[in-house]
Amino acid sequence: MAKLIDRIQQSLAKEGLSERSNAARRWLQTQVKNLSANPRNLINDKARLRANTIIGKMYFFFYNPKLKDSLPYYDRFPLVIPIEQYSDGFLGLNLHYIHPKQRIIFLDKLSEVISDKDYDENTKLMLSYPFLKASSKMFEKGPCIKRYYFTHVKSRFLEIKSNEWDIASFLPAENFSGASNSKVWSDSRKKF
Repeated sequence: MAKLIDRIQQSLAKEGLSERSNAARRWLQTQVKNLSANPRNLINDKARLRANTIIGKMYFFFYNPKLKDSLPYYDRFPLVIPIEQYSDGFLGLNLHYIHPKQRIIFLDKLSEVISDKDYDENTKLMLSYPFLKASSKMFEKGPCIKRYYFTHVKSRFLEIKSNEWDIASFLPAENFSGASNSKVWSDSRKKF
């Protein structure tokens, strides 16, 4: 993961684009979709692997849903921002359920509740389910809210640094079972 992110950040710098700018996002949208974002390769960065999640941070991990036989489709490699912690798991926002363009719009809306503007190792989103439920302007949240059980997590959690959230959200790493990306995104779009 670090090597891929480093390459993307170096390319942004070569283009003279600063991270988190609109120009950088446009560049990412056109360039990153051509990358091969193999989940197994992404999760190889041992320095970033965590045993647990922290509310408001972002993670990739492998998942095998508890009720997968009753689901029309599910993401085996979610990109999640946890919003509530439970003894047996957590509730999170899986950004893969919405199109990459909507992910960036959603991240912009969420940036209103960011802990600080430094985008460093301490930066996180100050989120909760009640806050999201009450927020009428975050229409994208609906299809993203998913429940995850620790017993069904099949890897450690790969933490994404806050200054890499845009890059991670554009990576074509979603791994849906039961439907294509376009079908999932179309269904999600109907919910907001």
